[in-house]
Amino acid sequence: MASPTPIAPVASSVDIGAEELARLITASLDDSKAEEIVTIDIAAKSSLADTMIVASGRSHRHVGAIADRLIEDLKDKGVHDLRVEGLPHCDWVLVDAGDVIVHVFRPEVRGFYNLEKMWAAEPIAPRAPRPREA
Repeated sequence: MASPTPIAPVASSVDIGAEELARLITASLDDSKAEEIVTIDIAAKSSLADTMIVASGRSHRHVGAIADRLIEDLKDKGVHDLRVEGLPHCDWVLVDAGDVIVHVFRPEVRGFYNLEKMWAAEPIAPRAPRPREA
């Protein structure tokens, strides 16, 4: 009787710091000709991630190609625990790589949601009430 074939262990993600992960992601986005790449530090604003990266593609096809290339590049570097949303339609693709969240938009969709303004804006300090004129 032949011995059973061993089952390959499930690949787990390598431990890459948020800064290195963000660098890998921006390099992949740049290689894919993503446009207007913006990196936002959200560590103090959210427990979701340390960094958010927002980029644009010129069309549905370009957005899909950017996201596919990013996913492939990250897996090649040992990052396997990725969660991806939006690939079927490619108006807005979200790639959650743990410490870094990536949004790839078509320009019209990016302008509508304006995530950079929402996440990068500093909180507005409350104004002191104006003194009443007599």
